[in-house]
Amino acid sequence: MAKQELVFFHELSPGSAFWLPHGNRIYQKLIEFIRKQYWDRGYDEVTTPNMFNLDLWHKSGHAMHYKENMFCFDVEGQEFAMKPMNCPGHCLMFDSRIRSYRDLPLRLADFGVLHRNELSGALTGLTRVRRFAQDDAHLFCREDQITQEVKAALEFMKFVYDIFGMTYKLELSTRPKKALGDKELWDKAEASLALAMDDFAGKGNWRVNPGDGAFYGPKIDIKVMDAMDRVHQCATIQLDFQLPIRFDLKYTTDSKEEGKQFARPVMVHRAMLGSVERMFAVLCEHWGGKWPLWCSPRQLMIVPVHNRFNDYCETVRAKFHQAGFYVDVDTSKNTFQKKVRNAQLAQYNYQLVVGETEQTNESVNVRNRDNKVEGEIKVDELVAKLKTALEEYK
Repeated sequence: MAKQELVFFHELSPGSAFWLPHGNRIYQKLIEFIRKQYWDRGYDEVTTPNMFNLDLWHKSGHAMHYKENMFCFDVEGQEFAMKPMNCPGHCLMFDSRIRSYRDLPLRLADFGVLHRNELSGALTGLTRVRRFAQDDAHLFCREDQITQEVKAALEFMKFVYDIFGMTYKLELSTRPKKALGDKELWDKAEASLALAMDDFAGKGNWRVNPGDGAFYGPKIDIKVMDAMDRVHQCATIQLDFQLPIRFDLKYTTDSKEEGKQFARPVMVHRAMLGSVERMFAVLCEHWGGKWPLWCSPRQLMIVPVHNRFNDYCETVRAKFHQAGFYVDVDTSKNTFQKKVRNAQLAQYNYQLVVGETEQTNESVNVRNRDNKVEGEIKVDELVAKLKTALEEYK
């Protein structure tokens, strides 16, 4: 990452990454990738505050269990904290007006910045930080919608990791000893998750992890394997009965029977990437720094064989830039061979070589970063071809 000038850290803000221009290109592409799926899959993206009165965290239970990991401070005599997660804010959003059974499922997604007060000795590059963002979403649904929502989340996860070229294993983590809530509710929730996993992966293609669920509900642990078969815990799907109870969340039902006009929603916490910072680090090693075109910070380098073609190079650069590509021109005094080599080392996906023939034909000569020559192609034709590759996440 240092050679590619993507990100750095500074002692004046430990555990908080400085995203350099090329690193931020990747960071934003990962978010755009998930955001596009939100649009296609019926999520609503929201933005919530970064700091809250500690009363919120007492209500959610986090002050009791998690306060030592929160950045707390005084505001006009009252204790506030930076949010370490989005879920309590989303509960406030759900509760901001009367909800009907017709409104459910309600899928709220949030890329809000989170802060966790990790000990300085525990900070590790991008995998353990104090400031980060998650592709965080909370699904508020009826009990009879749990299976379909969990299955849809699993299909979302599969789509993401198929694009990344990574495999995964599924585990159902069940009721722990210190679980909150009725055992009957837990049994029903675990059965709903198991049914969703059977529908998604098939019976026998996942395992039970007894007693390893969160205190507030069972969860599906998704173990992801990279190109070197290293295991990463990134994506997660968790059921939560406790926050809807703590925030007294309810929706109107279609029943007229006394005592049944309102019901409690079930909350599903889910993330596909998990921490965007952590996923960035995982993908950097998984792809060995050779970013696919769709999320590459250096997509195209135009290389003139002589400086008299520099003007044409700028014309070509403008066309690709207008089409949304990250494109540069090497007009340095280096030899042609040195320019090509520099582009390869910098991991540009393609070098577009330009000479007399290309200028005359309004074309470029394409070679990829593995130095395979793909030949001459019209500029407009290449723009269309590469746009298709971006749309297909190639």
